[in-house]
Amino acid sequence: MPTDVRVHLVDDNTPFRDSTAWLLETAGFEVHAYPSGPAFLAEWASRRRGDGAECVVSDIRMPEMSGLQLQDALRRQGCNVPLVFVTAHGDVPLAVEAMRKGASNFLEKPFSDDALLDSIRTAVANARARNEGAVDSQVLAKLSPRERQVLDLVVASKPNKVIADILGISIKTVELHRANMMAKLGVRSLPELMKVALGHG
Repeated sequence: MPTDVRVHLVDDNTPFRDSTAWLLETAGFEVHAYPSGPAFLAEWASRRRGDGAECVVSDIRMPEMSGLQLQDALRRQGCNVPLVFVTAHGDVPLAVEAMRKGASNFLEKPFSDDALLDSIRTAVANARARNEGAVDSQVLAKLSPRERQVLDLVVASKPNKVIADILGISIKTVELHRANMMAKLGVRSLPELMKVALGHG
């Protein structure tokens, strides 16, 4: 992904923050790293792009301000910047709550470098598609609100079990929504579905 994408990295763990910043910079992202949610919010107004070409990667459990509190603070400002949360195993319920509130994705530690990079690329692509109006609203208008929720989570590469947990429905219901959604959109495979969802269909 080109260097015009800015990643705001928020994590109180200095070794993790430094190594992740290095990884993202090596992958071509412009990176701004912060040790806490308040530190990020203090500089956010002057560093935000507002064009969809940015993403916030945050730990979900931090001492001064949790990832969920950071998410709430951004939403109160009317900001829809994509959020990718990183979590420890015991924090998965918190991450599920974050997804319900609109986070783009969450990754459970330890995760691979590629998993993080792919999550950021997908989150930014989705945000750009929304900002540029690339997604055909008439096509997506065919979907029910629940099918739209399932679509967003499928695009975020979430398996059916995780989608079921996030939405509070059964796996079979998720499968039914996926089948109905693909039929309505006229696609037969996941790659075709991704193209439509990201505005390239």
